[in-house]
Amino acid sequence: MIKHPFTKTMSLFFLSFILISACGNNKKEAPSLAPEIKELSHNVADLKITNLSTMLTTRGIGEWGYCALVEADGKKVLFDTGGLPETVLKNAEKLNVDLSDVEDVFLSHNHGDHTGGLRTLREAYKKINPKAFSRIHVGKGIFTQRLNVRNWMMEMKEELEADGVEFFIYTESAELFPGVWITGPIKRVHEEKNYGGRFKLVTPEGSIVDNIPEDQSLVIDTEKGFVTVSGCGHAGIINTLEHIKANISEEKIHAIIGGFHLLNATDEHLKWTASKLKEFGVAKINGAHCTGLHALYFLKNEMNLARADAVVGSVGDSFDLENGLNPGILAK
Repeated sequence: MIKHPFTKTMSLFFLSFILISACGNNKKEAPSLAPEIKELSHNVADLKITNLSTMLTTRGIGEWGYCALVEADGKKVLFDTGGLPETVLKNAEKLNVDLSDVEDVFLSHNHGDHTGGLRTLREAYKKINPKAFSRIHVGKGIFTQRLNVRNWMMEMKEELEADGVEFFIYTESAELFPGVWITGPIKRVHEEKNYGGRFKLVTPEGSIVDNIPEDQSLVIDTEKGFVTVSGCGHAGIINTLEHIKANISEEKIHAIIGGFHLLNATDEHLKWTASKLKEFGVAKINGAHCTGLHALYFLKNEMNLARADAVVGSVGDSFDLENGLNPGILAK
């Protein structure tokens, strides 16, 4: 990739910072790098991702929802917040996972099974750390009015902003911390319709199908390749990886973790998905939440992955660079 002088990069950074600061105190357009200066300058050396909400569990509470704690070189990001208000709070306590120093929250999309614990976590941990859960990173479209379904984020937004919480809205990929990237909303290249057709978005031109336009994922750059965390993959896991390749780097994808919304996928679609994942170099899969048991094992078999390299996600299991996947008892 083309290298750019330090002075040019820093000038663009400070210009972006000034523009962002002028946008208001509570809802900010997220800082992002222009496409021509996106270059990988840092490999995360110490990475751990721990599932705190999903259906399968032998420790803590299982639910239809998703949440994971991402720890990268001393920085913490909570990826989604689970479904029921107290699931993540209680699971963190059960697993002795400290969330009091988490200040950044990444939300993959607006659905309640990914945003339901946010208020509870903010209320609980701000008593220990006033800045806890105070920066929320979301994709553009998350606050759009929906028909026939509650948009939980619209309901929480005013209350959280009044409590000092800031929202950062992403329209494109950006580096949150060194080596930790936010994809921003994902372009739909392939026909991966991982969303229902009965819900509608309200637009000035009228209602249209809600394809969850804000859907985004988190990407961690490591020496083994990218580790991608997905909430539901409503944009499609292959579309997500294509987006990463086109907008961040062509580096291989080492691991995919989270929900991929393949539970209703046909075997034909799963076979296509498996072939594409192999092309991206995926070597580890932790399929939680809406991935689907059949889908997970179909991918494992099609990709010729070992038992330890493709597991069903469960509460309390984890991934780290040294040991790979550390599954729960039932998922081994």
